[in-house]
Amino acid sequence: MRLTVAQALVRFLARQYTERDGRRHRLIAATWGIFGHGNVAGVGQALLEEGPDAMPFFQGRNEQAMVHAAVGYARQCGRLSAHAVTTSIGPGATNLVTGAALATINRIPVLLLPGDTFATRPADPVLQQLEVPYAGDVSVNDTLRPVSRHFDRITRPEALVPAALQAMRVLTDPVQTGAVTLALPQDVQAQAYDWPEEFFAERVWGVRRPRPDRAELAAAAEAVRGSARPLLVAGGGIRHSGAQAALAAFADATGIPVAATQAGKGALPHDHPADVGGIGHTGTATAAALAREADLVIAAGTRLTDFTTASATLFRDPAVRFIGLNLDPYDAHKLAARPLVADAREGLDELREAVAGYRVDPAYETAYRQRQEEWESRVDRAWAVDDEDAAPTQAQVLGLLDALVDDTDILINAAGSLPGDLHKLWRARSADQYHVEYGYSCMGYEIPAAIGVALAAPGRPVWALVGDGTYLMNPTEIVTAVQEGIPIKVVILDNHGYASIGGLSGAVGGEGFATGYRFRTPDGTYTGDPLPVDLAANAASLGMAVIHTRTLGDLRKALAQARSADRPTCVYAQTRTPDTVSGPPPAQAWWDVPVAETATRKAAAEAREEYDRQAAQRRRHL
Repeated sequence: MRLTVAQALVRFLARQYTERDGRRHRLIAATWGIFGHGNVAGVGQALLEEGPDAMPFFQGRNEQAMVHAAVGYARQCGRLSAHAVTTSIGPGATNLVTGAALATINRIPVLLLPGDTFATRPADPVLQQLEVPYAGDVSVNDTLRPVSRHFDRITRPEALVPAALQAMRVLTDPVQTGAVTLALPQDVQAQAYDWPEEFFAERVWGVRRPRPDRAELAAAAEAVRGSARPLLVAGGGIRHSGAQAALAAFADATGIPVAATQAGKGALPHDHPADVGGIGHTGTATAAALAREADLVIAAGTRLTDFTTASATLFRDPAVRFIGLNLDPYDAHKLAARPLVADAREGLDELREAVAGYRVDPAYETAYRQRQEEWESRVDRAWAVDDEDAAPTQAQVLGLLDALVDDTDILINAAGSLPGDLHKLWRARSADQYHVEYGYSCMGYEIPAAIGVALAAPGRPVWALVGDGTYLMNPTEIVTAVQEGIPIKVVILDNHGYASIGGLSGAVGGEGFATGYRFRTPDGTYTGDPLPVDLAANAASLGMAVIHTRTLGDLRKALAQARSADRPTCVYAQTRTPDTVSGPPPAQAWWDVPVAETATRKAAAEAREEYDRQAAQRRRHL
């Protein structure tokens, strides 16, 4: 059949499906787009030609934000369904880079369709073309190569067939998935070609569940049976695999405690007897103590980043060994682990069977449960409200939310001080309630991701928790939520600056320099009065219903009102600086941020002394 390249691509995408465990899902469920001269007559016309039944469309306001929305959708769908994003050439394309990096680092599928400059070069250069004297075939889209799991440029119509099939293969591969980029020259998009009808037949891509190798399984089982103080670290792979029930069964059978990374939190509900909360720099004291004492660590579906390992200072037992249960051999071998390369659900189920009869010593089990009870008491103190007329601390905001939500609510966050408070304090009630993007920790992710999550989970309350710094990075998709009638709930916590980096700056000798949103003072620092910025007015100007709060009592009512709202609603709260009574517990494990080795200022010199003390505990696990 004769179609343009863009028409053929849209028709092809509408007929792709994934299947896992006997359930089929549409692979590309919708396309986001902003149109310019590089895609309006190609992909834009094709979307109109094919119609919304074939390919639903969402109009975005910022290209980076559109990728965040697509990532939120795909994560909520367990990576079995995804969205595409189309842009023009030039800045529209380069705006994709941050979102693409986030998707690839977090291993979330998203299909990027940026326009590109003319393949046939009828005029050279064209508007927005980057001229590279040493290479005539380079365009700004090449900035997407290092942040894409797969990249191709379609310079001839017939090249679309193999390129589109390869793109689907990568999107549906549980190991390789991430951002996939098909760069589409603007002239090629509009070219017609006689396509084989088989190209448009329904195609189902099976999402594999690899079982563990017999020898690797036997070695892992031997390590578990020989351990006295094991700890399981649950990462995002548990969620992607849908392995929560398998994890609970493993913990129930063995009594092994389970600590969660940011991506893995919620793998066990907070009230499961084996759950010991978050691990690493932003984790709980319970998990940190268990990690320091562990003689075996089962790393299940985690990349073992520096926040999880406390920059290689957390696992201190001289005899500690690791089992790397991961789909990706690259991750399974980290920390010189015994690899167990497998799907998380299959691996946990088979490991449980292989260690049948093993259980940790009752004294170990009793001790970690007691530690966790003590930690929960600290959470209660951080959330306690003694004066309804006082301004809230950030921890108290979370406490009020905790008292309000049930297992249908979904909380989204990515950056600032909130990830640390959430990881330490939040009591996850369901497998998908806790949605913190911490692989890239991208400011501005929360609001567009909330839209994507709400599209994937209609009818469920979806909360975007943002600080003022994060809000100012990317509020534009509020307009999209209003346009589409998506009732996300945005909670803005205004503390007049970058609270997280301000605290870090103080700890590493930076003295909080340039981290506050305040007027410049004569000494050149930003330590004057807070800026007269009205974020609530900004949200209202973009179409949101806004509820102002000043006190804890106001906030309690506002959150309840927002939860029941049927339109996009913002709750605005100015938070006070936490104190020793109501503030969250401090970090329970170290994080390596290098400190000036030589400095004249006292704060930096003292910070270096502390840095050297902590860094001395770092070790290589070989």
